Amino acid sequence: MTTETLSVPDISCDHCQRTIESALGRLPGVRAATVDVAARTVQLTYDQTTVDPATIRHTLAEEGYEVAG
Repeated sequence: MTTETLSVPDISCDHCQRTIESALGRLPGVRAATVDVAARTVQLTYDQTTVDPATIRHTLAEEGYEVAG
């Protein structure tokens, strides 16, 4: 399991939180996705043998959120 915190500057509200947590939660291998609206971050716990960071970033981009850095 890998735990990672992503900076997502476009997070601004509870709707963003629900959208991101739902989208990432549907990915195979993602065990937890928690959005901190105030910090504009997403903390992820995932199985790196099932899902890779590129897929996670692509999923966020499809929902309209870019990862900083």
